[in-house]
Amino acid sequence: MASELGELPCRHVLTLPTMPAAVRMVRETTEQVLAEWGVNQRHPTVDPALLIIAELVTNSIRHAADISPQLTVLYAASADTFAFGVHDRHPFQPALHRSPTLHAGGGLSTVVELTHGLGGSAVVRPDADRGGKSIWITLPL
Repeated sequence: MASELGELPCRHVLTLPTMPAAVRMVRETTEQVLAEWGVNQRHPTVDPALLIIAELVTNSIRHAADISPQLTVLYAASADTFAFGVHDRHPFQPALHRSPTLHAGGGLSTVVELTHGLGGSAVVRPDADRGGKSIWITLPL
Protein backbone atom coordinates (compact mmCIF):
# COMPACT_ATOMS: atom_id res chain seq x y z
CA MET A 1 0.00 0.00 0.00
CA ALA A 2 2.84 2.43 0.79
CA SER A 3 4.14 2.29 -2.78
CA GLU A 4 0.62 2.68 -4.15
CA LEU A 5 0.03 5.74 -1.96
CA GLY A 6 3.34 7.17 -3.11
CA GLU A 7 1.84 7.30 -6.60
CA LEU A 8 -1.13 9.42 -5.43
CA PRO A 9 -0.04 13.07 -5.56
CA CYS A 10 -2.95 14.68 -3.68
CA ARG A 11 -2.77 14.35 0.12
CA HIS A 12 -4.68 15.58 3.17
CA VAL A 13 -4.63 14.59 6.87
CA LEU A 14 -7.33 15.28 9.46
CA THR A 15 -7.00 14.45 13.17
CA LEU A 16 -10.00 14.77 15.48
CA PRO A 17 -11.10 13.72 18.97
CA THR A 18 -12.75 10.29 18.95
CA MET A 19 -16.20 11.77 19.63
CA PRO A 20 -19.55 11.59 17.79
CA ALA A 21 -19.12 15.08 16.29
CA ALA A 22 -16.15 13.69 14.33
CA VAL A 23 -18.49 11.88 11.91
CA ARG A 24 -20.01 15.13 10.63
CA MET A 25 -16.63 16.86 10.50
CA VAL A 26 -15.06 14.00 8.52
CA ARG A 27 -17.95 13.93 6.02
CA GLU A 28 -17.70 17.69 5.51
CA THR A 29 -13.92 17.56 5.18
CA THR A 30 -14.14 14.70 2.69
CA GLU A 31 -16.57 16.68 0.53
CA GLN A 32 -14.29 19.73 0.69
CA VAL A 33 -11.12 17.76 -0.08
CA LEU A 34 -12.70 16.02 -3.06
CA ALA A 35 -14.00 19.34 -4.40
CA GLU A 36 -10.54 20.91 -4.03
CA TRP A 37 -9.08 17.99 -5.96
CA GLY A 38 -11.58 18.52 -8.78
CA VAL A 39 -13.85 15.55 -8.09
CA ASN A 40 -17.43 16.48 -8.96
CA GLN A 41 -19.81 15.94 -6.03
CA ARG A 42 -22.11 14.07 -8.46
CA HIS A 43 -19.40 11.54 -9.33
CA PRO A 44 -20.84 8.06 -8.61
CA THR A 45 -18.06 7.28 -6.12
CA VAL A 46 -18.63 10.32 -3.87
CA ASP A 47 -21.81 9.36 -2.00
CA PRO A 48 -20.68 5.77 -1.31
CA ALA A 49 -17.26 7.08 -0.21
CA LEU A 50 -18.97 9.44 2.25
CA LEU A 51 -21.00 6.56 3.68
CA ILE A 52 -17.94 4.31 3.90
CA ILE A 53 -15.85 6.91 5.69
CA ALA A 54 -18.71 7.73 8.08
CA GLU A 55 -19.05 4.02 8.95
CA LEU A 56 -15.31 3.69 9.60
CA VAL A 57 -15.22 6.79 11.82
CA THR A 58 -18.34 5.64 13.66
CA ASN A 59 -16.66 2.27 14.33
CA SER A 60 -13.59 4.01 15.74
CA ILE A 61 -15.81 6.10 18.01
CA ARG A 62 -17.84 3.10 19.20
CA HIS A 63 -15.00 0.66 19.68
CA ALA A 64 -11.76 2.59 20.19
CA ALA A 65 -12.60 5.85 22.01
CA ASP A 66 -11.69 4.47 25.46
CA ILE A 67 -8.17 3.63 24.27
CA SER A 68 -7.71 6.08 21.41
CA PRO A 69 -8.67 9.67 22.28
CA GLN A 70 -8.00 10.74 18.69
CA LEU A 71 -8.60 9.34 15.24
CA THR A 72 -6.87 10.36 12.05
CA VAL A 73 -8.19 10.27 8.51
CA LEU A 74 -5.61 10.22 5.74
CA TYR A 75 -6.69 11.04 2.20
CA ALA A 76 -4.82 10.50 -1.07
CA ALA A 77 -5.88 10.74 -4.69
CA SER A 78 -4.86 10.86 -8.31
CA ALA A 79 -6.93 11.45 -11.43
CA ASP A 80 -8.34 7.93 -11.27
CA THR A 81 -8.02 6.81 -7.61
CA PHE A 82 -9.32 7.98 -4.25
CA ALA A 83 -7.84 6.33 -1.15
CA PHE A 84 -8.45 7.03 2.50
CA GLY A 85 -7.52 5.45 5.78
CA VAL A 86 -9.11 5.81 9.20
CA HIS A 87 -6.57 5.29 11.98
CA ASP A 88 -7.04 4.78 15.71
CA ARG A 89 -4.83 3.42 18.47
CA HIS A 90 -7.00 0.46 19.45
CA PRO A 91 -5.07 -2.78 18.80
CA PHE A 92 -8.05 -4.86 17.62
CA GLN A 93 -7.87 -5.58 13.88
CA PRO A 94 -11.31 -6.43 12.52
CA ALA A 95 -11.77 -8.89 9.71
CA LEU A 96 -12.99 -7.29 6.52
CA HIS A 97 -15.31 -9.63 4.69
CA ARG A 98 -18.67 -9.56 3.02
CA SER A 99 -21.66 -10.35 5.12
CA PRO A 100 -23.47 -13.57 4.19
CA THR A 101 -26.78 -11.71 4.45
CA LEU A 102 -27.80 -8.34 3.10
CA HIS A 103 -29.47 -7.28 6.36
CA ALA A 104 -26.55 -7.88 8.69
CA GLY A 105 -26.79 -4.45 10.32
CA GLY A 106 -24.28 -2.25 8.49
CA GLY A 107 -20.88 -1.42 9.89
CA LEU A 108 -17.89 -3.11 8.32
CA SER A 109 -20.00 -5.43 6.17
CA THR A 110 -21.55 -2.32 4.57
CA VAL A 111 -18.07 -0.87 4.08
CA VAL A 112 -16.85 -4.02 2.33
CA GLU A 113 -19.99 -4.40 0.19
CA LEU A 114 -19.87 -0.79 -1.00
CA THR A 115 -16.12 -0.87 -1.57
CA HIS A 116 -16.17 -4.07 -3.60
CA GLY A 117 -19.31 -2.96 -5.43
CA LEU A 118 -17.39 0.07 -6.68
CA GLY A 119 -14.43 -2.08 -7.74
CA GLY A 120 -12.29 -0.94 -4.82
CA SER A 121 -10.30 -2.62 -2.07
CA ALA A 122 -10.35 -2.60 1.73
CA VAL A 123 -7.46 -3.61 3.98
CA VAL A 124 -6.51 -3.38 7.64
CA ARG A 125 -2.95 -2.21 8.27
CA PRO A 126 -1.57 -2.62 11.81
CA ASP A 127 0.75 -0.01 13.27
CA ALA A 128 4.37 -1.11 13.52
CA ASP A 129 3.97 -1.57 17.29
CA ARG A 130 0.60 -3.33 16.79
CA GLY A 131 -0.93 -0.80 19.21
CA GLY A 132 -3.31 0.56 16.59
CA LYS A 133 -4.41 0.18 13.00
CA SER A 134 -5.66 1.90 9.88
CA ILE A 135 -8.45 0.66 7.68
CA TRP A 136 -7.62 1.68 4.13
CA ILE A 137 -10.14 1.99 1.34
CA THR A 138 -9.10 2.49 -2.28
CA LEU A 139 -11.77 3.41 -4.83
CA PRO A 140 -11.61 4.09 -8.55
CA LEU A 141 -12.63 7.53 -9.75
